[in-house]
Amino acid sequence: MGKSTLFNRLSDRKKAITIDEPGATRDRNYTEANWQGKAFDIVDTGGFEPVSTEKILMQMREQTRLAMEQSDLIIFLMDGKEGLTPADEEIAKLLRTYKKPVFYAVNKIDGDRHDNLAYEFYRLGIDRIHAISSEHGRGVDELMDDVVAALPDAPPATGEEEEERIRIAVVGRPNVGKSSLINKILGYERTIVNPTPGTTRDAIDTPFEFRDRKYVLVDTAGIRRKSRISLTLEKYSVIEALRTLNRCDIALLLIDAEEGIAEQDAKIAGLVLDKGVACIIVVNKWDVLKKDNSTIGVHVNKIRDTLKFLQFAPIVFVSAVTGQRVTSIFDVIEATHAEYTKRVSTAELNEKVQAFVAENPPPMYRNRPNKIVYVTQSSVKPPTFIFFVREPKAIHFSYQRYLTNRIREGLGFGNVPIRLVFRLRHRDREK
Repeated sequence: MGKSTLFNRLSDRKKAITIDEPGATRDRNYTEANWQGKAFDIVDTGGFEPVSTEKILMQMREQTRLAMEQSDLIIFLMDGKEGLTPADEEIAKLLRTYKKPVFYAVNKIDGDRHDNLAYEFYRLGIDRIHAISSEHGRGVDELMDDVVAALPDAPPATGEEEEERIRIAVVGRPNVGKSSLINKILGYERTIVNPTPGTTRDAIDTPFEFRDRKYVLVDTAGIRRKSRISLTLEKYSVIEALRTLNRCDIALLLIDAEEGIAEQDAKIAGLVLDKGVACIIVVNKWDVLKKDNSTIGVHVNKIRDTLKFLQFAPIVFVSAVTGQRVTSIFDVIEATHAEYTKRVSTAELNEKVQAFVAENPPPMYRNRPNKIVYVTQSSVKPPTFIFFVREPKAIHFSYQRYLTNRIREGLGFGNVPIRLVFRLRHRDREK
């Protein structure tokens, strides 16, 4: 029908999945937009089937209802080439019960020759029909002029408020309980929970507060093995899931307690590490296991043995269904975020590093010491340290690992990824 195409046009970025397949959008999809200097949020919903009894379509219908109830106004988009349908008439009846502005738009009116396709929609008893083309932009300006005129006045969102929020991505294989965890945290069914793998297809952003702290929670599409990605739609979902890591501070990597660590879990963990995102390993479905005093230790050892490159990542055991220990995730998030955004003064950093080097100097280079002259922290998220040395290429991987471990232990970065960059010292670079 073109809802996601219109959403992308208004948001100015490809956030929603657009594909020639009915039902590509299942959950509500939020983004910020701006029209004529007026900022607002737009929500792309799944297709609304008024009378379907299929479970997934009933859940999509409930999600759409919730989005309509939360909105200040509604754009009802209909398909001009398909014509007025009984479903359109049912939705129009429902919209009359909402005490908020509703704009009726007929899509796929790509040129003057298609204008007559919009006329039959006046049978709905509507005074104004907007004939538009989401793909080509025809008529969208007039529609949005009317929309922003009807929006309530609100103070524009500030970048400072967004900066204060901790952005959390929920990632993992399909059907490990990502949406269930989000719903438990938020206290209502924010995303569709369905045992069918791949139910969540778009990345879903939800701002919320917990213990007076501001967060943004992102639910991502389940990442499958490449060999199992057969549908084009799922390929788009994987791309969006990977992109999600670029705009998050912390990734909650969900693992199924019953199935244990799978090969795909390790691949996803590798993606998180490559992006430099802080990671918390969340073992879900903990309630279904028979446990004794050694159960947690056994699972921790298995995780550490398999994910050797994530030895620093905290591990939390929860049940998204019962809520067991779900709130404890936020204690770990707070501690992890504090390290992820921590800065060390240059003086303290150089004092500590020189002590580390004195205990274990770097290997000689051409029979001369490969001296580390100076160290500075260049950035956070992740904490990144630049080492100025005589010959950067001569710093072996094993020595880099030594410095990484000592910085973790000695400077309080034990639970987050850190990056070390080695550069030619200034004097040699000038030569």
